[in-house]
Amino acid sequence: MINKFWFEAKNINCFKNDFRVIKDLSLKLKYSENVILIGPNGSGKSSLIEVINRNIYPVIANESKLKIFEKELINLWELRKRVSTVNNDIKNRINPNLQVFDLILSGLYGRYCYIKNKSKTDIYKVEKMMKNMNISKLSKKYFTYLSDGEKQISLIARALIKKPDILILDEPIANLDYNSKFFVVDKIDELSKLNTNILCVTHDISMITKIYDRVIMLKDGKILADGNQDRVINSENINKLYGTNVVVTKNNDFWNIKRLSK
Repeated sequence: MINKFWFEAKNINCFKNDFRVIKDLSLKLKYSENVILIGPNGSGKSSLIEVINRNIYPVIANESKLKIFEKELINLWELRKRVSTVNNDIKNRINPNLQVFDLILSGLYGRYCYIKNKSKTDIYKVEKMMKNMNISKLSKKYFTYLSDGEKQISLIARALIKKPDILILDEPIANLDYNSKFFVVDKIDELSKLNTNILCVTHDISMITKIYDRVIMLKDGKILADGNQDRVINSENINKLYGTNVVVTKNNDFWNIKRLSK
C-alpha cells in the first residue's frame, strides 16, 4: 500500500538557540491536500518549514518520529528536487537586471543568475510555465521594474519550473499593498490546476481561499486547531490564536476579520 503522507511527525521537539520552537508536535500532511498554516509571529510556523527543509532537526527521543517522503533519513538533493520554498528573503538574491524569463529558467539550475546556452527544452519549459500561469506578458520585464505582486508570482513560477511535489509559500502576501495582495492570491488559486500541492504559511486569514483543503492553527509551537476551513476558522479560534477580540465572517468564499473592541 502506498503511503499517502509526505510528512509525518510524532511528538517532535526542536530548539533554536536553546529555545524550544516546536513542542511535542504530531502532524501528518497528505500528498493530496493543499494546506494553510496560520499563526502569529513567533508561533513556530517558520521553524516547521525549517524542519521540513532539514535546516533544523528534532531532538532524538524514543517516543518521537519524523519522516519526510516516507524516509527518516532523506538525501538533501532529493529533498530540494521535491520541495520548493518561496520566501521573502529570496528577493534579495535576485539580480535586479535579470529578465523574468531568465529568472524562471534559472530555477532549473538551482541558481539566481543568467543562464547561458539555453536548450530548446529549457526554453519550452519556461514558456509553458508562463503560459499556464498567465504571466507571459512579464517575460521580457526586468525584475527590478516589477510590482511587488509580480515579483512574488515570478518567484513562485521559478519554484514550480522543476515540478516539485510540494510548494511551500512562506508569507506570500506579507508587506504587499491591496492590489498586489489580490493579484498574488488570485494567481496562487490558479495553481490548483497544476499537479503541485501547496503548503502556505501565513498570519493573514485573507490568504485562505477555497483551494485549501485544510487549515492548521499554530501557537507557541503547538497545534491549536486542525481541520477543514468551516470547522477551524471561527471567532473563538482566531481570538485564542492571536489573543485579540474580533469577529470572523465569510463572504464570497473569503474570510474577514472585524475588530470589536480594544
